Amino acid sequence: MRRDVFQAIADPTRREIINMIAHQSLNVNAVAGNFDVSRTAIYKHVKILTECGLIVVKQQGRERFYEAKLEKLHEISDWVEQYRQFWTARFDALENYLNQMQSKNKKKDKLR
Repeated sequence: MRRDVFQAIADPTRREIINMIAHQSLNVNAVAGNFDVSRTAIYKHVKILTECGLIVVKQQGRERFYEAKLEKLHEISDWVEQYRQFWTARFDALENYLNQMQSKNKKKDKLR
């Protein structure tokens, strides 16, 4: 089953795993040592991250190291950007409205 990037970041443990291996490749013991869950649980999180294309597993001798492939996070950035633009426009409109209301109130105060 192919998962999407949004599923990867939906879980805080997976977000932390991404954060950890973004800085350096780590083996499962190094990753699991930072969490209060079993190695099996970490393996499941890593499997999801791998299926999403955010990490790759590299075999070095008997060790398996996880490396981040963060290019896929652009999907999230692009998706969020459309809403940032939407809300920026809304807040700008609100600011204009409030400025107009403030100008009207100042004019009323001067007339009194």
